[in-house]
Amino acid sequence: MRTKIFINLAVTDVRRSMAFFKALGYSHNPQFTDETAACIVISEEIYVMVLTHAKFREFAPKGICDTTQFNEALLTLSCESRQAVDDLVAKAVAAGATTFEQPTDHGFMYSHSFIDLDGHGWGLFHMNGMPPK
Repeated sequence: MRTKIFINLAVTDVRRSMAFFKALGYSHNPQFTDETAACIVISEEIYVMVLTHAKFREFAPKGICDTTQFNEALLTLSCESRQAVDDLVAKAVAAGATTFEQPTDHGFMYSHSFIDLDGHGWGLFHMNGMPPK
């Protein structure tokens, strides 16, 4: 069995977060979705659990980060092409996200980033020579 990752993020509005990720082209798993949480399917191995603050506190031993003031983490996803990086950033911005940098081209790697509706940082990159998924 391949290892799967479930990223848990505290959000202010589960339905709004679901709509945001749907605008990026991702689906959700209704089996793990209710009014307090939703399971966003990024790939066969990557899932994002968006949880209300109350639900998140059930799992987290510390306080919830104020993402308007502090970086919680930078979640980074690989993309199949430079165009896929640009397309996903454009979809995110159209759905209400903001960018915090210009795209960066290192020759062997191309990257860009956005901040989602709840202040979580997302990095996207394409690296030459990476095997397709």
